Amino acid sequence: MPRHEETRRLPYSPEQMFELVADVPRYPEFLPWVSAIRVRSNSEGEMLADMIVGFKGLRETFTSRVIKQRPHSVHVDYIDGPLRHLSNDWRFRPDGDGGVLIDFAVDFAFKNRMFEMLAGQVFDRALRKMIGAFEARAQALYAPATSGSGSGAHSTA
Repeated sequence: MPRHEETRRLPYSPEQMFELVADVPRYPEFLPWVSAIRVRSNSEGEMLADMIVGFKGLRETFTSRVIKQRPHSVHVDYIDGPLRHLSNDWRFRPDGDGGVLIDFAVDFAFKNRMFEMLAGQVFDRALRKMIGAFEARAQALYAPATSGSGSGAHSTA
């Protein structure tokens, strides 16, 4: 079963990165393979959503509960879909220099062993592409144009 953990330092605030990750309805705008999101319910602390993912003619729907603890963490609990399980955690910590340390972890397993083997072969490349998409989105939303301050950047909400 694929599992990955890493910490990244980015020049944005924990609040900005929390907003980006917690803004699940906008994922189809920038995440590869995510074709649609259906939000079933959403509150300050919790969201229930379906993510429709497509790749080369395959299309699957994942239902997840997103637990939001502003501005510190986002945790995804898998409810239903083609996986046996999925756990995804994001933690946001100030880095002491005006940026953020992001602790990211994902762990999942497919119900189908053949999908599991295929996913294992492309997991690293797909994960790098997804992480890169989040970083590019943060830069597009929050990178200062010519001023030295990242504050005042527009929000995704």
